[in-house]
Amino acid sequence: MDVTKFAIPEIIFGRGSLNYAGQCALRLGARKVLLVSDSGIEEAGWVQRLMDILRKDGIDWVYYPGVSSNPRDFQVEQGAEFYREHGADVIIAIGGGSSMDTAKGVAIIASNGGRIRDYEGANRVNRPLPPMVLITTTAGSGSDISQFCIITDVERAVKMSIITRTLVPNISIVDPLILQTKSETLIIQSAVDALAHAIEAYISTIASPFTAMQSLKAIDLILRYLPQAVATRSMDFLEQLSIASTAASMAFSNASLGAEHALAHSLGGHFDMRHGVIHPILLTAVMRFNLYHAEARMAEIGRVVLDRTVGTPRETALAGIDRLESFFASFDVPLRLRQVIAEADRRYLEPICRMAVNDACNLTNPRPASWQEFLQICEEVW
Repeated sequence: MDVTKFAIPEIIFGRGSLNYAGQCALRLGARKVLLVSDSGIEEAGWVQRLMDILRKDGIDWVYYPGVSSNPRDFQVEQGAEFYREHGADVIIAIGGGSSMDTAKGVAIIASNGGRIRDYEGANRVNRPLPPMVLITTTAGSGSDISQFCIITDVERAVKMSIITRTLVPNISIVDPLILQTKSETLIIQSAVDALAHAIEAYISTIASPFTAMQSLKAIDLILRYLPQAVATRSMDFLEQLSIASTAASMAFSNASLGAEHALAHSLGGHFDMRHGVIHPILLTAVMRFNLYHAEARMAEIGRVVLDRTVGTPRETALAGIDRLESFFASFDVPLRLRQVIAEADRRYLEPICRMAVNDACNLTNPRPASWQEFLQICEEVW
């Protein structure tokens, strides 16, 4: 076996774990916290709840609310200036991937300077970041675990992937109770995002035994518990989705992702779409694209999805892909690009595919895609 590494934050998991946020900040030496979140989390009451916890523990804080879905480069840069102006020393973010990626981007600029676009790609952040505590309010994005940060470059209309070990936060807090305030749509989108993380991490060219076991566990839990979580909103099932998301995040943070995420980043950046909207459309098509180059691993995914094998490894892999398509179709989600992109905007697909080729995630796909192959996939799922 080749030398490998596996990096994760300290993880505090369980119902009510949000209550430990102040103590975590104090352990990191906090005197003034920069709190990052968005309006949706505010409206759900979680920002105020967190402020109350910090206040109870005697921690001073300043609040930066400049977060939007698919966070923009200028928001990150404004947040870094806000951090410096107020003399903050620890960053706490509560929210989904957008809030946590904004916090990570703020941390990069606050300690390294420049523009956020300067750090696009892998291992371009040289100086240590401020301590970070990330509190996820979804069971999907994985930003609270990962060494990834996804920020939209407004000028190029593309989601930039920034990947570096220093982006792994000091502490991740995963409190499944927060999922009770999420809509059915967000629960589905988040879980499908985690499923895509797990599948792409499993077939990545830099997967390891440590990421593989996390990937397969996440796939099994999501297939098993997402329908029940949507139907009942039971905390027992929502907690299983939180476990699955955490496992998938450990996997993709260390194994990276693949062509599906590369294309999803470019589509999402151009059309300002949530990740979870795109995965049910693209994932199975990209799995078929990769099948010949990762047949054994695809068969193992198929075995987990089906809970059995079917004939040859190839037949098991294909049956698993078919089962995933049926799984997505059982939810009220778009399954074709034409459902989320207007016919008049179809002309943008070629430049989007040309952009996707350069995404860092394409490098670890078992079959790196050309722009023409990306375009063929888009046409296939139109």
